Amino acid sequence: MHFTREQTAELNVLIKFNLDSTLNGIKVHSTATPEMLNAVARLYRKGMVSSIDGGYLTSLGYAAAEHAQTLRVLLANTDQSA
Repeated sequence: MHFTREQTAELNVLIKFNLDSTLNGIKVHSTATPEMLNAVARLYRKGMVSSIDGGYLTSLGYAAAEHAQTLRVLLANTDQSA
């Protein structure tokens, strides 16, 4: 099993959030790529962001963003041998 294109787009949105403060949201403008617009809309329907164009992370979205950002860091770590 692998990440779908849609899931990858959602992960890319989640890693854009600054987790240092819940007062920081994002705004996805209508000029964004259709892939990003659709990803944010899906996250909204899943209850992870507060607005169809981004907004703030919900508690579920915050947990998902934490995991997504941790995964990105773990996968980027190339210092250790396999």
